[in-house]
Amino acid sequence: MPQVEFETLIHSVRAGTHLASFPTDTVPALAAKPDRADLIFTAKQRSFDKPLILMASEVEELWNYVKGSDWEIEIWSAIAQQYLPGALTLVLPANDRVPAAMNPSDPTTIGIRVPNHTIARQILAQTGALATTSANRSGQPALLSMAEIAAEFPEVLMLASNSDEVASGTPSTVAKWTGEGWQILRQGAIGL
Repeated sequence: MPQVEFETLIHSVRAGTHLASFPTDTVPALAAKPDRADLIFTAKQRSFDKPLILMASEVEELWNYVKGSDWEIEIWSAIAQQYLPGALTLVLPANDRVPAAMNPSDPTTIGIRVPNHTIARQILAQTGALATTSANRSGQPALLSMAEIAAEFPEVLMLASNSDEVASGTPSTVAKWTGEGWQILRQGAIGL
């Protein structure tokens, strides 16, 4: 995996030419522009029935990709205010700004998340919201070290950094809005 400077990583991701990997508070992410989500599916050998997560530096940016009633948005905002940034992914109704490639089997929903990690949020603040998933081949455990990611994905860009922020190694909790309440799809780092 080529290690690059911050500006190079940002430029390459914005251009849609490369996948990037960066640390988060849970497990390292693979990321691409949302309209280049195909890069992630190809690199991971991921089935199209497994959606990606839209990650941003601030939750306010993610509200631009979802649709709901005023009542629903109030509920979602309360949960977001309590847990984000953090290890929680909310699966909400998607609006037409979300590329269908993010969730090919059900483009009506999108998982959104704001990581509680300084470097991840600095990258996302410069790139805008990105399509993300864990750094691993589909069906395999998440890769946690730079060396493991470099061996598995030599073409993916990674920030040349010596951050001392450590990921938990536990994936985010995934909660889906049902229209009436929350359904836990994956219990992870946060208990709801």
